[in-house]
Amino acid sequence: MEFTFSQVPIWSYAAAAVAHAVFGVYLGLAWKQGSRGGLLIVAVGVSAAWAALNWAFAVLGWAWLFQLANLLDVLRMGAWFVFLVALLRQPVIQEERIAAPQWPRLVTMAVISLAAFGVLCLSLGLPVYGTPLRTWAGTSLFTAVYGLVLLEFFYRSIPERSRWGGKPVALALGGLFAFDVYMFADALMFSRLDPVVWSVRGVVHALTIPLVAISASRNPEWTFRISVSRQVVFHSTALAASGLYLLLIAGAGYYMRYFGGEWGEAMQLVLLFGGVLLLGVLAFSGAFRARLRVLLAKHFFAYRYDYRTEWLGVTQALSVAGDGSSLGESVVKALSDLVESPGGGVWLRGEDGCFSQQARLNMPHSGVVEQEDSEFCRFLKEREWVVNLEQVRSGAAQGGEAGVPVWSAEISDMWLIVPLISSGVLVGFVVLLTPRTPVDVNWEVLDLLKTAGRQAASYFARMQASEALIEARKFDAFNRMSAFVVHDLKNLVAQMSLMLRNAERHKDNPEFQADMLDTVRHVEERMRGLMAQLMEKTPINQRKPVLLRALVEHIVQSKRMFHPRLSLVEGAPEVAVLAHAERLERILGHIVQNALDATSEHGSVSVELSQEGMQACITVRDTGSGMSAAFIREQLFKPFQTTKASGMGIGAYESQQYVRELGGSLTVQSEVGSGSCFDIRLPIAETVRKSGNEAVAN
Repeated sequence: MEFTFSQVPIWSYAAAAVAHAVFGVYLGLAWKQGSRGGLLIVAVGVSAAWAALNWAFAVLGWAWLFQLANLLDVLRMGAWFVFLVALLRQPVIQEERIAAPQWPRLVTMAVISLAAFGVLCLSLGLPVYGTPLRTWAGTSLFTAVYGLVLLEFFYRSIPERSRWGGKPVALALGGLFAFDVYMFADALMFSRLDPVVWSVRGVVHALTIPLVAISASRNPEWTFRISVSRQVVFHSTALAASGLYLLLIAGAGYYMRYFGGEWGEAMQLVLLFGGVLLLGVLAFSGAFRARLRVLLAKHFFAYRYDYRTEWLGVTQALSVAGDGSSLGESVVKALSDLVESPGGGVWLRGEDGCFSQQARLNMPHSGVVEQEDSEFCRFLKEREWVVNLEQVRSGAAQGGEAGVPVWSAEISDMWLIVPLISSGVLVGFVVLLTPRTPVDVNWEVLDLLKTAGRQAASYFARMQASEALIEARKFDAFNRMSAFVVHDLKNLVAQMSLMLRNAERHKDNPEFQADMLDTVRHVEERMRGLMAQLMEKTPINQRKPVLLRALVEHIVQSKRMFHPRLSLVEGAPEVAVLAHAERLERILGHIVQNALDATSEHGSVSVELSQEGMQACITVRDTGSGMSAAFIREQLFKPFQTTKASGMGIGAYESQQYVRELGGSLTVQSEVGSGSCFDIRLPIAETVRKSGNEAVAN
């Protein structure tokens, strides 16, 4: 037997050896110690070794390599037979279980022995059946036929519902056994091995690997952790289809040019341009990509979705909301991508209890409003069903049973309605438009949409809660500011009341009249400032340099009508701090006023201004009733805590907060019956500038 070698067998068996070796390594990495998986790895490994020996024989031409390859061919067939016999004994549903007979194991051993005998006859030149070649071809043919019989028995023993997982490997091995039947039958009839058929045998084996891989991924009982990426399958299929399409276009163009005469070249260019243009249109067509994805999901995977990828995609779409698109648009896109829909709209519940369209994608604006207590909303909340309007229109479901809203006919291309439920509350619902390609809405699609809808509802609920919290904080800030303003108004009213009490006795005193006019003017200015602060709804925090000596003198002067008399310690330095003058005057005035209120007419209250290092110190001392350490620690600086009958309990709290806001400190030393000392320390203006805090002054 002689061969005239060409490059075909070299490349053919090289491809088979590399493909089987790579596949075997991948199976080894994915193997989880299962017996069937181990047998599959052995079969693939022996196939790789068999292809490698045939490649070496094609390159070197040594006869002993051919004989060794034939021996490995017997081992390869035996490994696949043993794998099939092991699959015959796989557990299935009890009521559909078909008892695995014992004869396949015994017959398989006998057939493998017969095939090995045929190889021995070829190697030793024993003409048992005609010639050594015919003997080898006859035993090999019988082995291949037995492989088909065993495969047919294996396929029929699989329950109907389980054949989906075994069908790819059955097709792969059936193709290999059928090819061997053809090759060895030809060798038996013509007493020679066809070199062309033998040359392509390696490529034939390589082409069956994807089918074996698909079955391995579909059968977890083989204990392989194999996952075929949908993206890889999609892009690979699209690339292969594009290449085949361009090849057909090129072939058609060639023959058109060859037979077209003088018009041939022009027609060839027009055909090539039109073909490439059509390919570009298909590549950018969403409907075409959708149909291809649905086709691959139906025929190549056990489940329609790769849930890890889909869930990551939904989470990513929701997490990037705000980067050029609203949360509503992101939700519509995430849900529509799951079912190949071009877009839709989202209806959310408003403060009035009505659901209205808040966002849309590739959908016209709709003014449809659904009441919260409507039958449709109650249906969505109680059932949590995804409403399929296509089934309603076709009569597969009744409109009343499906909870179809009365306005469904007003929106064209309306297809699915997905409820958005979070913690048992109907947050809203999403309307999806008719898909680009027909999609079978089965339990898998419905469950995925429900789960994604709940995830989207949690985002909407969190968004609404955040908006409500922000609004509550705004009201809280306004209420706090209002409380401070009311507190200041109370102090101003107290000044006016004191002035009125003294007016009967001192109304003819020119000095009192002048003081009264100054007090009224001061109260009027303060009230205007407070009104402006309320109208702007934000505290006035603009900071400017404030001269403390002038500010303290003004406070002392404004309290001159009070008893006991307020005194300013002499020798006050001229220092400035960055603050809002009116607010700083207000908190210092509050501390001074509290000291005056706590001191009898025969006591004393003093204010001292000094400088220690780079800090301005304002000390207010009184000989009043004093405070306990527990009161200072637990109540003095707490809001709405007061011992005064008409007090609000926020003056000391505001004073401490503002001093800290300026970067200073407020400390208190007091004893019951011995008076109190309030010490306020603020960074002087030069220190603030040097520390880079001028930005705080706006």
